[in-house]
Amino acid sequence: MNNLSELYQEVILDHNKSPRNFKKIQNATQTIDGFNPLCGDHYTIHFEIRDGKIIDIGFEGSGCAISKASASLMTIAVKGQSIETAKSLFQKMHEIFIGKNKNIDFDELGSLASLSGVSEFPARVKCASLPWHTLNNALIGKKENITTE
Repeated sequence: MNNLSELYQEVILDHNKSPRNFKKIQNATQTIDGFNPLCGDHYTIHFEIRDGKIIDIGFEGSGCAISKASASLMTIAVKGQSIETAKSLFQKMHEIFIGKNKNIDFDELGSLASLSGVSEFPARVKCASLPWHTLNNALIGKKENITTE
C-alpha cells in the first residue's frame, strides 16, 4: 500500500471515529441540509458568518465514514476563513474529488489531501463531496437543501 492510500485510510478512520465540529451552532446565521438518497448520508451544516468570515461551523447527522470524515475535515479547513476562501477551497476539492486536479499541493491542503484518494473510487465521490456542495450552496446564497441526485 502506498503512502497516500495509508494516509487516506488513517485520516478517514480517525475523522469518522472522532469527527471534529460535530455539533449544532447555537448562534448559526445559516443552516442547510444535504442528503444523498443513494446511500442515506444526511447532514445538517450550521455556521455563523460575521463580517464575511466563517466564525464557527458545525455539522450533525449520519452517513458513511467518507462523508463524515469529509464533513469533519471541511469544517476544520473553512472555520475562520473568508467566504471567498471557502468557495475557492470548495472548487479545489471538487476538482480533486472528480479527478480533474491531479497536481495536489500536499503542503497547502494538509489533511484535506487525504481525501484525494476518493477519486479512485467513483462510487464514493458523492459521499465525500456532499458536505462540500452543501456548504457551497449556502455560501452562494441558495436556500434550498441539497441532494446528490
